Amino acid sequence: MHFTMENGSFALCAIFLELALCWAFAMFVDYTGESIGIVVESDLDRVRGTHTRDHLSSVYYYMFQDVHLTMVIGFGFLGTFLKRYGYSSAVPNLLIAAVTLQWATLCQGFFQMQRGKIHVSITNLLHADFATLTTFISFGAVLELTTPIQLIVMVICEVFIFAANEYISLDILKISDVGVSMLVHVFGAYFGLMVSCVLRNNRPEKESVCITLPTPDLFSVMGTIFLWLFWPTLNASLAQGDAQHRAVINTYYSLAASSVVTLAIGLSSFVDKKQQFFTVHIQNSTLAGGVAIGTAADMMIHPFGAIIVGSIAGLVSILGMVYLTPGINRKFGIRDPCGIHNLHGLSGLIAAFVGAIAAALATEKNYNYSLYRQFPARTPMGKTLDYWDLQYHVENVQPGVGRSALCQGAYQIAALGTTLAFAVVGGLVTGLILQLPFFNQAGRNAFTDDEP
Repeated sequence: MHFTMENGSFALCAIFLELALCWAFAMFVDYTGESIGIVVESDLDRVRGTHTRDHLSSVYYYMFQDVHLTMVIGFGFLGTFLKRYGYSSAVPNLLIAAVTLQWATLCQGFFQMQRGKIHVSITNLLHADFATLTTFISFGAVLELTTPIQLIVMVICEVFIFAANEYISLDILKISDVGVSMLVHVFGAYFGLMVSCVLRNNRPEKESVCITLPTPDLFSVMGTIFLWLFWPTLNASLAQGDAQHRAVINTYYSLAASSVVTLAIGLSSFVDKKQQFFTVHIQNSTLAGGVAIGTAADMMIHPFGAIIVGSIAGLVSILGMVYLTPGINRKFGIRDPCGIHNLHGLSGLIAAFVGAIAAALATEKNYNYSLYRQFPARTPMGKTLDYWDLQYHVENVQPGVGRSALCQGAYQIAALGTTLAFAVVGGLVTGLILQLPFFNQAGRNAFTDDEP
């Protein structure tokens, strides 16, 4: 990342972008009723896989605070372990967050506009934070390949594509992904890897990218521990009621199991003959359980199921780091210095299949009437006997499409396919855009090198 650009082109680009965002906010963005003192009895809020509910956004403030800290501090420190890219990892994270939070509000709000206006509340900020997480993940694959202007262009393209896929998955396919493992982690990982594949010729001549130093390693482990502590909040932030309790509990045990497996495998001769801890294993695979449980975090998979999922995620992540990542590098020229494929990509795929299985096995006997809040599409269609019977027991329930359990599981898998398609095609197209001469002005050796 090269921050001493000639003729101030980056500064002009950033200022112009901020002015454009300011104009867009002035034209299209306004407060919700509750933000100006109007009590809204039934505030429509599209939550990831949950039903419309009565609430005031203020109850989400503490969740938002934790998620926001996780985004900025946890992921800010996580990528500082690289010798040549310590500062170049932490500083652009702030740039990415500042741009994405504003742009995501517009992109996500575009699909939910009412009377030509985007009405924002605390929950919109949570949605924007998850969009920011998507770009953080992708940045881990292009850390050594982009200039600041290219990074801004990538963020603009990625967030728009992400918002479109999110709308299709949540509003059209009506899937459940409370921990956003599919919509954020899978999308961000494979989008970033595709951009990295296109930009692989921009790689600096020096080959010491993955060399680490003790002090940056310490800061990175601190970021990992911070994420480890707050990941249950990340997965539970947009759940409600009993589902939120399940999300915290399942994530808690899944993280614990993935950490035990990671540390055990990391010390075995199967991974390293010296039988020593590798910081990169701690930085990534210990968190794999949090990603792998995300889609099913608020579903009834029981604590032992969460432990099984976390154990599998830790094993797959660490083995992928040791055996799969080098193969991808040799065959496709994708370096992946931050290991996003092992932490976010592979674990996100596990989450998608676990979520599909849990959705296919969900019954009213297990969930009681909260089943229809968990999977709104399974609510009976309006003006039917089943719907009227449900309405007698549950207030304010909205009509659904009457899906069966197996059908809901199939839609979960369909959303995974849609997400992968958007990520792969969108990443390749974005990489080609970044290759245009107008954006690709820096030479091969012009990227930031934190070494003296």
